[in-house]
Amino acid sequence: MNHKKIVITGAPGTGKTVLVEGLEKLGYPCYHEIIRTMTAEAKSKGDTDAMTVNPLTFVDDPMAFNRQLLEGRLAHYLKSDTIKEPLSFFDRGLPDVLGYMDYFEQAYGEDFTKTCEKHTYDTIFMVPPWKEIYVSDNERLETFEQAEELHEHLMAVYQRFGYDIILVPKTSIPKRIDFVLNALT
Repeated sequence: MNHKKIVITGAPGTGKTVLVEGLEKLGYPCYHEIIRTMTAEAKSKGDTDAMTVNPLTFVDDPMAFNRQLLEGRLAHYLKSDTIKEPLSFFDRGLPDVLGYMDYFEQAYGEDFTKTCEKHTYDTIFMVPPWKEIYVSDNERLETFEQAEELHEHLMAVYQRFGYDIILVPKTSIPKRIDFVLNALT
């Protein structure tokens, strides 16, 4: 099978989700980010007056939350093995979980690392922070400066797993889509 798994990742507010949605509109199979739904659910059960950057402040068991996130992304990864199209796109990959855990200085076991080592992607596109388009909202709690720090952690974790990262230029969504598709040919 010549199926390729392509990750579009980056810090919050970089335009990666809109990029993935654009690829999906062109007919490519896409697996969407699950953290926004998980964060909203966690916040609905927590103290919303204590809003912080870290969604883990809204959960009773941060490790269980991260494990659920890793398992959700793994389910997307495994589901992509069942399709026949040559490319599938992921709004974040498994290593993103570790990048965020590193940022929040959370320890994780070898099982997290082994999951990332065993389930690899073919190409990683990183969408860099872009202050002019950055907006925070109810699920995106980070400041732009924190997004820049998260970007560095995401770059580091993907490099740690041996990936070559392709930086997506700061330009319009149609041009970003063209850039990604041209880089894959």
